[in-house]
Amino acid sequence: MPETRTASEKRDTAETKISIDINIDGSGDSSIDTGIPFFDHMLTLFARHSLYDLTIVAKGDIEVDYHHTVEDVGIVLGNCVRKALGDKRGISRYGWSILPMDETLSRVAIDFGGRPFLSFKAPEKIESIREFSFGLVEEFLRAFSNNARANIHAEVLTGRDAHHMAESIFKGLAKACDLASRHDSRVKGIPSTKETL
Repeated sequence: MPETRTASEKRDTAETKISIDINIDGSGDSSIDTGIPFFDHMLTLFARHSLYDLTIVAKGDIEVDYHHTVEDVGIVLGNCVRKALGDKRGISRYGWSILPMDETLSRVAIDFGGRPFLSFKAPEKIESIREFSFGLVEEFLRAFSNNARANIHAEVLTGRDAHHMAESIFKGLAKACDLASRHDSRVKGIPSTKETL
């Protein structure tokens, strides 16, 4: 059995102070406090459905905007996932999910192949969830993708309710990450013909 894969990281800037601990071989336990209730809800869902144990404490300039906090949490979480995966020896590497949430259906696919890229597609002019702009979902995913060095494709295939669309994407990302980060006993070494990721 491989060793438990964990990572911790802190990021302090003039705009945010963030601390994250992760265990990607966990059971979905979480303690999340970003000062943004809806974002806390989404990150709790991410932990539960990825089965990653996750502790996040973030203090940001939310009186100005939520953008800095959401983006910087994505940066630190992406870094933690990349570090916890190590050299990626024996992992599945790819993961995907088609996830329903009432009237919403989203598709999320991820490749932990070391090449960051985000493709994000959703209906235009989606209303905010209270003060949480739907556009922040894309900003979080871009920061996570760049720092996890992951290729992510996320698309809302159908949907009307902003909360449902955001939740479907976060849950879909969780399930895709779970699948991609699992150890597969059939994978010998690093899952790439380049023999490095």
